[in-house]
Amino acid sequence: MSDRRARRSGGRAANSRRSGSGPAIHQSPWAQPYNVDHPTEPLREEGVAAIHDGAMRVLEEIGIEFLNDEALDYLRQAGCKVEGQNVRMDRAWVMEMIGKAPSAFDIIPRNPERKLTIGGKHMAFVNVSSPPNVMDLDRGRRVGDFESFKDFLKLTQYFNCIHVAGGYPVEPVDIHASIRHLDCLYEKLTLTDKVCHAYSLGTERVEDVLEMARIASGLAEVEFYSKARIYTNINSSSPLKHDWPMLDGAMRFARRGQPVVVTPFTLAGAMAPVTMAGAVTQSVAEALAAIALFQFINPGTPCVMGTFTSNVDMKSGAPAFGTPEYMRATQMTGQMARFYGIPLRASNACAANAPDGQAMWESMNSMWASVQSGVNLVYHAAGWLEGGLIASYEKFVMDCEVLQQIQRYFDPVLTDTSPDGIALDAMREVGPNGHFFGCDHTQARYENAFYSPFLSDWRNYEAWAEAGAEWTSDRANRTWKAILADYTPPPMDEAVREELQAFVDRRKSEGGAPTDF
Repeated sequence: MSDRRARRSGGRAANSRRSGSGPAIHQSPWAQPYNVDHPTEPLREEGVAAIHDGAMRVLEEIGIEFLNDEALDYLRQAGCKVEGQNVRMDRAWVMEMIGKAPSAFDIIPRNPERKLTIGGKHMAFVNVSSPPNVMDLDRGRRVGDFESFKDFLKLTQYFNCIHVAGGYPVEPVDIHASIRHLDCLYEKLTLTDKVCHAYSLGTERVEDVLEMARIASGLAEVEFYSKARIYTNINSSSPLKHDWPMLDGAMRFARRGQPVVVTPFTLAGAMAPVTMAGAVTQSVAEALAAIALFQFINPGTPCVMGTFTSNVDMKSGAPAFGTPEYMRATQMTGQMARFYGIPLRASNACAANAPDGQAMWESMNSMWASVQSGVNLVYHAAGWLEGGLIASYEKFVMDCEVLQQIQRYFDPVLTDTSPDGIALDAMREVGPNGHFFGCDHTQARYENAFYSPFLSDWRNYEAWAEAGAEWTSDRANRTWKAILADYTPPPMDEAVREELQAFVDRRKSEGGAPTDF
């Protein structure tokens, strides 16, 4: 690293073309990707049936623990077998409940132009969420803080290929946990205008952030809750358990008709069977148990099945991501989500400790698994390192280059088989002895014919070396700095901003939320 860092003063601007008045990079326009590909389906019909039957047997014979008395009361009312905190569910009831969940739904943030469709062939990319640490090339790895938190929100808003402001992009531990949610949601709702997420971490926090999202929308309560506006993601405590605070928050979302993503954390060999089919079966059972509960509480609640099934390093026990097993598990879970008619969430995950080659090949494995599996919501799409323990500035920018390329890959122009696309006239014009650089067909299309990167360097070695021999992470370092230096927040009505600030101030004066749950 030290030799490379010594050369960082050389080089050119990240890209000579500007996007609006911002820094000198070329961005794709805001658009929600539509996955035109047929999904990869490694399971035969009998394989899907076997995993389904296995998941139903888990629910009927083994059961899932629900560490929440209110949830247990609902499940008793539904006729489930409740013994202590263990709940066994009849498969017919589970399938009846799952059938009430929509196969697709819209989420409308405070800026309606940022509306997203979750389901079908639609994809949405979410920023890195929840690492306790942050890293960049200048300051190294350090504990998360509020300034870095805000930096990542600015990057989230700036990049058009990021559609969702997910969980805290890095945990700001310099703010006390009792009021952290107030400061963080205020910044998320003012620094971004995209769909945003709220943690299910205690009653008061959930009620606070729901009200803050409503205030930011400028809508009355009835109108706000008439549509999906904000969502939460919960994780099961694998194996076979859902805990109190996440269930409490998710049920509050469900009662108001707000979307809930249920993501079991099933690492094969540790919190799930070592076989991928076994791990996927357990993951499906854990997800369906919670989704069935939410549908019983409020039929039609938008729900998403999450997959975080990967494996551990059996030599050290460390989580591994972006592995062949992770890819297959994601594809298999995609088949199961389509079988149940529920949207799917996955992640752009890697185990690398630096924004290097390992980080990118593991992330590319994760991202292409999402594409191949028909994933609708891709968490941690930009900025994740060290198995989720680091939010990286440089990796965020590097991932956004990949996300833009994936969006271009979906562009129907690449599969245009019209006469213009087949281009026989151009072939006649050029013939066997010419070239296509100067022909009319090329001249009419060359400016937008191919993807134009903002981070990749396509020069030959001699030109690259003469310009300073910058590595990709160094170019990414300059890029995020230019973006933050030029950042302008999205507009917000000043009266709305003042009301939001007044709410935050009042809740802080009341002590915020308890920290002893």
